[in-house]
Amino acid sequence: MTEHEVRSLICQVEGAVRAAIDLALPELAGADPVVRRSEHADFQSNAALALAKRARTRPAEVAGAVSEALRAGTGTPVAEITVSGPGFLNLTLTDVALWRQVAARLASPRLGVGSPEQGRRTVVDYSGPNVAKEMHVGHLRTTIIGDCLVRVLGFLGAEVIRQNHLGDWGTQFGMLIQYLDDHPEATWHHDELTEGTSPVSALDSLYRAARAAFDADPAFAERARARVVALQAGDEETVTRWKEIVAESEFAFREIYHRLGVLLEPGDSDGESFYNFLLPDVVDELTTAGIAVESDGALVVFSDEVVGPDGNPVTLMVRKKDGGYGYDTTDLATIRYRVRDLKADRILYVVDSRQALHFRLIFEAARRAGWLTDGIDAAHVAFGAVLGPDGRPFKTRSGDTVKLMELLDGAVDRARAAIADKVHELTDEELTRIAEQAGIGAVKYADLSTSRIKDYVFDVERMVSFNGNTGVYLQYAHTRICSILRKAGDRIVEVDPMLPLHPAERALVLAMDAFGDTVAEVGRVLEPHRLCGHLYELAKAFTDFYEACPVLSAAERVRTNRIALCQLSARTLRQGLSLLGIAAPERM
Repeated sequence: MTEHEVRSLICQVEGAVRAAIDLALPELAGADPVVRRSEHADFQSNAALALAKRARTRPAEVAGAVSEALRAGTGTPVAEITVSGPGFLNLTLTDVALWRQVAARLASPRLGVGSPEQGRRTVVDYSGPNVAKEMHVGHLRTTIIGDCLVRVLGFLGAEVIRQNHLGDWGTQFGMLIQYLDDHPEATWHHDELTEGTSPVSALDSLYRAARAAFDADPAFAERARARVVALQAGDEETVTRWKEIVAESEFAFREIYHRLGVLLEPGDSDGESFYNFLLPDVVDELTTAGIAVESDGALVVFSDEVVGPDGNPVTLMVRKKDGGYGYDTTDLATIRYRVRDLKADRILYVVDSRQALHFRLIFEAARRAGWLTDGIDAAHVAFGAVLGPDGRPFKTRSGDTVKLMELLDGAVDRARAAIADKVHELTDEELTRIAEQAGIGAVKYADLSTSRIKDYVFDVERMVSFNGNTGVYLQYAHTRICSILRKAGDRIVEVDPMLPLHPAERALVLAMDAFGDTVAEVGRVLEPHRLCGHLYELAKAFTDFYEACPVLSAAERVRTNRIALCQLSARTLRQGLSLLGIAAPERM
């Protein structure tokens, strides 16, 4: 165990049951104790059902033998053991064990959560907007899910390297640069624009104009093609203008990242252009190894694992007939760079599920080239689409893609209205700040609380509800706890482990105790919705506790222990929301 780590109660019970199995049935030593939470007790062990066949006896006899061994054991947290059904062991813990667990987690700066990812260098590739284009709803999930995984893995001890793979290269930039040179009156720098207009919005409009000119004016088209060649050749004036476009785009992206509370910084950006100098060497390496072969004048990698509908191997395009490179080559160079130069132990690509085949082929080629070895984990963290109320991909009424900033504005406005409808004592300034936290948190929670592989409907009315499994519900639960703690006074409390537990207190302790195991599980399976579900259950457990167990009006010793429960609940909710990238306001 790492410093400050507290073994969860379920782990303690698993250890006790495993030891009892070893004692009662030494021939089955080391068997899985199969311990789960239960509605009939604190925990339930179903091991007897699995072990009976191996022991050549009835499950009830196995359960009875394990039960006797558990009762004979010392130092276990188990107080009561009953056998039910065909051989289930229902296990209730001592009140002392639960109160001591509360005290231990309160004393830990990390709430007792361990660092299972310690020493593991993990690259997380996420967001990846295109330079000179506005971020839209299609960038929402990769940005939010990626940021959550960065936070969780970092909290678990991993050395996380954030990578924002910008789309910053291609023939379109030659066209845009030429158009800007032909129209020096155009305004697109952030310090020239009116409030509410972003540089990428202006550049996007200018690119559309450039595209129209390219299609209509042969002379402009010729100049634009020449500008592409100049950019690729490193012409100083052209590259300088290109760098301006990238810098202005990143300025606009930072505004959205800051508003979303996303950790990405300019130093995390390595766009497609970064890998240009590596492409010829990547092609040479694959060709020399016999992995890339010529096909109709192009260089391709034929898959050994995937065949298409025609029964032929699916291919990666390593070099086109005209000698140019595409996304396949860039992604091969990217994975080689992350393994060889960044020394990654784990590489996560948070990209929508439509790219599943592409990444399967990239990973296969990287393994065949020897870049990906058994000691390096590369995973496509796929996710579904954001749908509109009609169940189709989310669009504006005119059929255009929804701009991300406008989507966030709408959520914040609706959150402000929902909060204003409630009785409150907030100033206008406080209301504006809290509405921003609630609206942004609502959008992020709605995304993260859905299994990432599934599509979900963007329903802002449901998102900002104070009831149900929403971010606002969790934020409001946190503010209620903070209100109690303000009235109780800011003080360190000492838990009395000898007091009996009310059923609602017991349920709250067990809910909080699962936090560390849940976070560790998210780090393993990369499913943020499991953390959302845990925090929702914790918030519900606190609500039940709050309604059943008076805190401030209780007798002194009881009040002290209940204040401790409030403190641990607030810290756990606050830490959990932080890992989701969601603010935890103290008033609402």
